[in-house]
Amino acid sequence: MGQPVASRGRTATPTVGKAMLNKYARAFFTRVLTPFAAFLIRRGVSPDTVTLIGTAGVVAGALVFYPMGEFFWGTVVITLFVFSDLVDGNMARQLGRSSRWGAFLDSTLDRVADGAIFGGFALWYAAGGDDTVLCAVSIFCLASGQVVSYTKARGESIGLPVAVNGLVERAERLVISLVAAGLAGLHAFGVPGIQYLLPVALWIVAVGSLVTLVQRVVTVRREAAEADAVAGDAVAADEEDSGDGTVADRSGSRGSEAAK
Repeated sequence: MGQPVASRGRTATPTVGKAMLNKYARAFFTRVLTPFAAFLIRRGVSPDTVTLIGTAGVVAGALVFYPMGEFFWGTVVITLFVFSDLVDGNMARQLGRSSRWGAFLDSTLDRVADGAIFGGFALWYAAGGDDTVLCAVSIFCLASGQVVSYTKARGESIGLPVAVNGLVERAERLVISLVAAGLAGLHAFGVPGIQYLLPVALWIVAVGSLVTLVQRVVTVRREAAEADAVAGDAVAADEEDSGDGTVADRSGSRGSEAAK
């Protein structure tokens, strides 16, 4: 959707790897998708519409294919619709739109899409996959991903910068899970042993999400303590200034009375 409104305060500095990936990946997809985005604009399609259709496609791909164990085709469908997240942003830039509503809608529907993907994994392992442990791990990935996002949003809503790069953020969760799921789906085409990639990926995402959650909670606690200390110092300084003024006023009053 539209470009998010810039947040106040410090921002986390990306690692070299993430910075390089973001720089070149975004540049590549911008060149590839700009003509398509321009075509949709000429057809009168809005960025909000693209966001909604993209999310619906991801949800359908995850909840229709994954519970049946069709990981390859489910991942193909999801990947096609995931690109809508880049298309709607490209459209917003071409239209010169940058809105709070767009940022809100985009972030909200991202949570819906993430929940559908890990929910699809959980449904498979609860039924056809017959593995309660991996079902629980999938549910943990779903829940922890939502909480990781919430901690940052909640921290920023109370005026903190939440300046930390988590070990496994949303992009990493999706890439690890979808790549592993797509490759694991090749087992249906006769590739031996590759089906174990998905369980390994889910454990990696689960542990990484837990580490990221701890990182963000610790960061918010530190930043909150620093902000409270600064606020306390400011209050103390104001009280001191007020006290000095009162003394001066009293001295002035006594001088006036003496003059009388």
